[in-house]
Amino acid sequence: MENGHREPRATRRLIRSFQAKALKKRPFAVRVADWATSYFGTIEFFAINASVFAFWIVFNAGIIPGIRPFDPFPFILLTMTVSLEAIFLTIIVLMSQNRQAYVATLRDELELQVNLIAERELTKALQLLANLHRFHNIPLNDPELDAMVKATNVSYIERKLEEEISDRPKSLPQVVTTPLAAISKSIQQAQKQSGAAPATKNGEKRKPLP
Repeated sequence: MENGHREPRATRRLIRSFQAKALKKRPFAVRVADWATSYFGTIEFFAINASVFAFWIVFNAGIIPGIRPFDPFPFILLTMTVSLEAIFLTIIVLMSQNRQAYVATLRDELELQVNLIAERELTKALQLLANLHRFHNIPLNDPELDAMVKATNVSYIERKLEEEISDRPKSLPQVVTTPLAAISKSIQQAQKQSGAAPATKNGEKRKPLP
């Protein structure tokens, strides 16, 4: 029981340490982008934007007497400001997403390598068990075990996956235009044959129709 409790804790510490290392290696700009991205998704940021836009519209709508609007309707300056804000927000969010995608790719590659090592270790253990059975003259008539004892061809699996991914279904325009193109081609061939093939009557060749 004690070992059973220690292993999950060790696994959690390993995952936390991996995430902590990835966070510590971030450049200053990426740290700012991560902080800004987390702040952009808060209700506080939404409330600030809504308040600023509402005040801007009311101030420049000419409703308040004695105040001269600096950005009258259709609020061109406000539109430009919102567009610039959207551009900067998009860039900052993409910076944070790129960092998260890099960490996810690194974690997936690490998991793949660990799985490959575990697969080789399991194959070796099966080979040792099979050798023990043979040493003690214990018959083994299990085709599935024979296949499991063999080393896994990772390159073959990779090629098969690439073939399955490359064989994507056709899009809707391709599905529609391919039969139409075949029909049009067959009609053109039939018209050429009917116009070029001379019909014979009493040994004389008939002129093609104009």
